[in-house]
Amino acid sequence: MSELPSPLSAAPLAHEATAQAPEATPDAFFQQGPGWVRLAVLVLSVAAGGAGWLAWQTHKRVQGLEQELVRRQQDSQGQATEARVAAKQAQELAREAAARVTLLDTRLSEVALQRSQVEDLIKTLNVSRDENLVYDLEAGLRVASQQAALTGSAEPLVTALQSADERLTRAKQPRLDNVRRAVAKDLDRVRATRVADINALTIRLDEAVRLVDEIPLINQPEAAFKAPAPTTTPSPAAGANKATTGKASAVPDDSWRSTVLSWTRGAAESVWSETRSLVRVTRIAQPEGMLIAPDQAFFLRENVKLRLLNARLALLSRQTPQAAADLRLVERTLPRYFDAQSRKTQLLQSMVSDVIAQSQQTAVPRPDDTLAALAAVAGGR
Repeated sequence: MSELPSPLSAAPLAHEATAQAPEATPDAFFQQGPGWVRLAVLVLSVAAGGAGWLAWQTHKRVQGLEQELVRRQQDSQGQATEARVAAKQAQELAREAAARVTLLDTRLSEVALQRSQVEDLIKTLNVSRDENLVYDLEAGLRVASQQAALTGSAEPLVTALQSADERLTRAKQPRLDNVRRAVAKDLDRVRATRVADINALTIRLDEAVRLVDEIPLINQPEAAFKAPAPTTTPSPAAGANKATTGKASAVPDDSWRSTVLSWTRGAAESVWSETRSLVRVTRIAQPEGMLIAPDQAFFLRENVKLRLLNARLALLSRQTPQAAADLRLVERTLPRYFDAQSRKTQLLQSMVSDVIAQSQQTAVPRPDDTLAALAAVAGGR
């Protein structure tokens, strides 16, 4: 058993404890204090930390809610503004729709009025069907005549006359029999008409334009030199054969005489050919053709070309008299300034004459009998 301290010895100990008490630290307190105090302090510290964390999280969440509320408020304000703008646009569209409906009503009334007028017109046309047929046939024939005159082909007029005959056949009106007979007569006359081929005529004129540069002028005739005939020298075998068949021997004097004669004859022929090439005697019916200067020959040929091209354009534009006048002028110009004995000049003259003759066949006859019959029916009513 332990002995209890005495009061005298306990007093110094209490004094020492009181002297050392102010110097105690919290760690020393936790270490020296009982265990439940330390546990309570630890729990309180954890509770305080948890409360602080919860408070921070709550504050953060409140801030997020405030921001979300501000954002939603702004969105609602923007949507409200857009709704007001959309409402204004809807009002404007409603006004425009009302205006369009009013305009459509007005146009509908106009269309109804026009429809009634068209119906009246159709009734009138049905009443005067024969008169309309006559007017339609006359207009179609006049248009076909214009097309035939422009194109130089009788096909538009033949087609129009055939169509008119078919329509008159379907109409079966006794008062239009004279018109049918006139249509048949004009159709036979148009089919029997020969129309020249404009494309072929223009091709011939193009060939004539190309040939103008090749024909010679009167003062520049084509050179026609004849090649001298080749001289043949007798072969030795032929001479020997001749000697054996004639049973006569050649004389030395005759050989050099024949040589001299042949040389003299060749020299005379060469001198004569040169003389003929230097001197040329020609009978000229048009003296002005010989007076053309070399620089004027170019313009003469170009003038002939221009006349031929003008005739070509006149044929394409169906101006037959103008084309014939230009071609006749070219036909008169050729024998005056160009060599009429040249083959190319004769070829060009024949081409120009053919084009003049064929260009007169380009006129398509008019359906005068049919037009007169239609006019008589329209005037008689």
